[in-house]
Amino acid sequence: MEGRRGAGRQGRERGKEGCLYDGHQPRSLRSSSKRDSQGPSSHHHQGAALGLGWGEEVVLLVDRQTFPVNPRLFTRYPNTMLGRMFCSSMENQLTLKPNERGEYEVARGITASLFRAVLDYYHHGVISCPSSESVSELRETCDYLMIPFNEKTIKTQNISDLLNELSNDGARAQFEKYLQQNLLHAMVKCTQKGERECQIVILMEDDVIDWDDDYPPSVGEDHVERVTNSELCRFFKYFENRDIAKDTLREKGLKKIRIGIEGYPTTKEKVRVRAHTGRTEVVYNYIQRPFLRLSWEKDEAKSRHVDFTCVKIKTDIAPDAEAATLLSGNEDNNFDY
Repeated sequence: MEGRRGAGRQGRERGKEGCLYDGHQPRSLRSSSKRDSQGPSSHHHQGAALGLGWGEEVVLLVDRQTFPVNPRLFTRYPNTMLGRMFCSSMENQLTLKPNERGEYEVARGITASLFRAVLDYYHHGVISCPSSESVSELRETCDYLMIPFNEKTIKTQNISDLLNELSNDGARAQFEKYLQQNLLHAMVKCTQKGERECQIVILMEDDVIDWDDDYPPSVGEDHVERVTNSELCRFFKYFENRDIAKDTLREKGLKKIRIGIEGYPTTKEKVRVRAHTGRTEVVYNYIQRPFLRLSWEKDEAKSRHVDFTCVKIKTDIAPDAEAATLLSGNEDNNFDY
C-alpha cells in the first residue's frame, strides 16, 4: 500500500499542515484528469465565479449524489480544497462551471459516503469514518481535500488502522531526519573514495566490535560503513518502516535499494587450526542488525562493458615469412572478442 501511495506523500504532508494545494489524488482518483483536483484558476470574486449571491446554496455532485450546501460552510477552513474553491478571496478563488443541471462536480472518484463524512468536518471539526469505508481510503480522501488527518479530526472504531496511518506519518518524518543526520554522512564517505554504491550496517550504541587484525571476518563486502544509532536500529526492526524508507530513497533518485536484517560479526569467539591443512581459522560471534544497500550510479549498464580498440601496426615483412603471417592473421580472426 505504501508503494502505491508514494506519489501522494508530499501532498499528505502539506494537507496535514493545511498548506498549499498541490493536486494530490487518492488511489481511486488517479485515472481522472487533474482538472478535477485543481480546476482552472481564477481571480474573481465568488459571486462572479459561481454566479451566486453570497449565502446562496450550491449543489455539489459527488458519486452521482447531490449535496446542497451553503458556501459559507467552507470559508471557516480556507486552507482546505473546498475552502479555497468557495473562498471570496481574489487570490484563492477557483472557478467552477456547473453542469447542465446547475450542479458542481468537485471530487470525482470519492464515494458519496466518504464525502458525506467529510462534510461533518466543516460542521463539527470531526470526521467519523463510515463503517463501509476503510481508514486508508478516508486518509486519501482527506489528503485530496487537504483536510488534516490526525487523532483529533478522525474518529473510527478501527483504532489499529488509525494508529497505522499515523505511524506511517511519523516514520516518514523520522526517516528524513535519520537520512540527513546519519545515513548521508556514510554515503558521502563512499563518494570520497570514488564509489557509487554503499552498504551500511546500523549498530546499537552498546554493541562491541572487536575484530582480529590478522584474521578479520568476511562480511560479504569489501567495505561496510557503520552507523551507530540505537534509535535508527530499532526503527528498522519494523517491516512497514523499512518499506517506507525504501520508498523515500527511491523518491530521492537512489537505486538498487535493499534494506533488511542479517548477522554482523562482533567479537572473536575462538581460534582453531584445521588438522589436515594446518590453516588457522577464527570463529566470530554474530548479532542481528539492520543493513542498507543502495546505489547512485548513473550509467549502470555501461559499467558492465569494456571497450577494446585494436590498433593495426604496419611493418615490413620478409617475402618468405609473408605467407606464415597471413595464416596467423586468419587464425586470429577466428577469435571472438
